[in-house]
Amino acid sequence: MSVSVPVSDSQTFKRAFGDLTTGFSQRELWLHLGWQDIKQRYRRSVIGPFWITIATGVQAVAMGLLYSVLLDVDLKTFLPHVTVGLIIWGLISASILEGADVFVANEGLIKQLPSALSVHIYRLVWRQLLLLGHNLLIYVIIIAVFFPPNGFHWSDLAAIPALALISLNALWVAILFGIVSTRYRDIAPILGSMVTLLFFMTPIVWTTAGLESMGGDAAKRAKLVELNPLFHYLDIIRAPMLGETQELYHWYIVIAFTIVGWLLAIFALKKYRARVPYWV
Repeated sequence: MSVSVPVSDSQTFKRAFGDLTTGFSQRELWLHLGWQDIKQRYRRSVIGPFWITIATGVQAVAMGLLYSVLLDVDLKTFLPHVTVGLIIWGLISASILEGADVFVANEGLIKQLPSALSVHIYRLVWRQLLLLGHNLLIYVIIIAVFFPPNGFHWSDLAAIPALALISLNALWVAILFGIVSTRYRDIAPILGSMVTLLFFMTPIVWTTAGLESMGGDAAKRAKLVELNPLFHYLDIIRAPMLGETQELYHWYIVIAFTIVGWLLAIFALKKYRARVPYWV
């Protein structure tokens, strides 16, 4: 006669979902902590977090001017392309890099503060959204100077649900990579190298249209960018922000990754949530 072994109460889907809902209900805590992170980082600074805005703006203008000359493309369309790409990339890359370090960085709070583990995830994403809000000032200035030739349409409001979808992905990325990187500390530097590589493989400082216009092998290689999932994440929000047309399949791909990613994150949270305080 076989004897069934009861599953630990800490390793159930109920506990995993409970952590997420409890963490979200403690939003006063993570909203305050996220805001304090920014204030603390720029304490005694005259312009505070707008230093990030200035740095991003300078980087966008410098790279836009440089690559527009190297690639021989029109600055009026290329500079907004680079600017929006860098702004959104900041959110995506921070979700991966800071997400991998989220639990290790909050070791003290995890061991001393009786709160849900997901509080630190919400705090991270909220902080990045605040920084994104500051950087959107650059977008407003760039669009005011280089207004899209075809203008904007109601369909461009798709940028709003696109941002919500990217934020939803940032949550599962931070959960999954945060748990794995807490257990295996070699993962974080590996992710750092991968993000650097993916930056140059993603059309931020170059365009797929530019490669296709070259024809020949260059045009064929432009198709390879479709294998990069970050290209699709970037396109669902950058295209409407620039008033450009967009293919619907980008949304299908991002939604598919969102579903798979959350399934993996929930499983990791179910299996290893209780072990994180010991691993840190």
